[in-house]
Amino acid sequence: MSFNSITKFLQTCSQIKSLIATKILHAALLRKGLFFVSPNIHSELIFTYAACLESKTIIKILTNYFKSINPPNPLPFNVIISDFSKNGFSFFALKTFSFMHFNGISLDTYALCSSISASSSLKKAEFGKQIHCHVTKSGWTSSVFVGSALVDLYAKSSLIADAAVMFDEIPFKNSVCANALLSGFCEAKLWIQGLVLVRKMPGLNLDYDHFTSSAMLRACAGLSAIELGRQVHGYLFRKFYNLVEDVFLQSSLIEMYGKCGLVMKAFQVFSLAGLRLGREKRRDVVLWTSMLGVYGRNGHYEDLILLFKEMLREGIKPDEVAFVTVISACGHTGQIRLGLEYFDSMTHVYKLIPGPEHYSCVVDLLCRAGELEKAMKVVNEMMLQKGHNNGSVSLWVALLSACSDHENVELGKFAAQKALELDPQNVGVYVKLSNLYARLRMWDEIGQLRETMKQRGLKKDTAFSWVEVSG
Repeated sequence: MSFNSITKFLQTCSQIKSLIATKILHAALLRKGLFFVSPNIHSELIFTYAACLESKTIIKILTNYFKSINPPNPLPFNVIISDFSKNGFSFFALKTFSFMHFNGISLDTYALCSSISASSSLKKAEFGKQIHCHVTKSGWTSSVFVGSALVDLYAKSSLIADAAVMFDEIPFKNSVCANALLSGFCEAKLWIQGLVLVRKMPGLNLDYDHFTSSAMLRACAGLSAIELGRQVHGYLFRKFYNLVEDVFLQSSLIEMYGKCGLVMKAFQVFSLAGLRLGREKRRDVVLWTSMLGVYGRNGHYEDLILLFKEMLREGIKPDEVAFVTVISACGHTGQIRLGLEYFDSMTHVYKLIPGPEHYSCVVDLLCRAGELEKAMKVVNEMMLQKGHNNGSVSLWVALLSACSDHENVELGKFAAQKALELDPQNVGVYVKLSNLYARLRMWDEIGQLRETMKQRGLKKDTAFSWVEVSG
């Protein structure tokens, strides 16, 4: 029985999650004395047990392996933790880390970084904080790798203040830890703080990379800061000669111009993405979806539908996001049949599973045409499907709006009730239901609705416009 054959067998067991076959091989290895021949066998066997979710056996193997080596070598354990973390078995990575710590096995940067990454994947900020305490006591805070992992953990756990403090404590920073904090700022929509960090980076001798540039464009889009966005575009044009090769940067540029209302500028970037050294280049589905989103966000629904048709002609398979935008556009342009055809093609042509957002668009499509009965039929079909039992807030709001337009009180009340079950604090639902009552002069019901809002501490939001003035 060679090592390669053992490895291949264990990989097969891992893929099919066969616990019985794994235990049979494990027993055979013990009988023939092959279990301790190579530490890689331990790693493969442990990884296979992890795929079968057999945590007790993993701890037994680690314990036996720990007893067989003297002095304890952290390297095999580091490999196990790293494999667990990279392959989605974060829980077992943390179990192995705890085993190492409990048995006094040395914890170096490899074990710490992999364990912090596993904590981040599991959203286990508390476990990550415990590792942080160990890092502080053991003097690993000077490691930029461990520090970057901690910044990433806090940022992904929405603990932005802790991420910023950790970033400041790292003595020798690099672009990785800066980008981790920048990502946290962007996810929390703290656009100004993100741009402040970007401005500090040159003073810290940190270079801008593609990720930094993409985050800068996200911040410009979030702030509608078009002039700063133009400057970033100019910087990218000068700095990265292969900008046409980076789909994500091009997509960020398209979305930035689109959110700032410069639709033609976004389309210019999209068009240039299709050129490469004067030749036509096949554009990625991400770019097509981004441009479709720009048209939809700015009300260019006719252009959106034409672009979607061109996308299909070029043989690009649309994703779920593209179908949301095009079905919605069909509703705004009154092309009911076309919108239903696109919705039907999701499952029958492109083998995509419609989500609540797609059903919401179809309901809105039918409601705009006054087809309330057909819309309710679609809702009933959706609610019979697994995972879609309650629909989505946008679906019920679309139905409620249509009921308001067509003065259907009973169905409107039902839609409002369903929407509020999903989002009790949604003021918009109360406003739309109030508008329905007002159309039918149901003043008593409006009074009761206002009293309910008052009891729940809800207030109608004041509308505002966001534009850039003098930079």
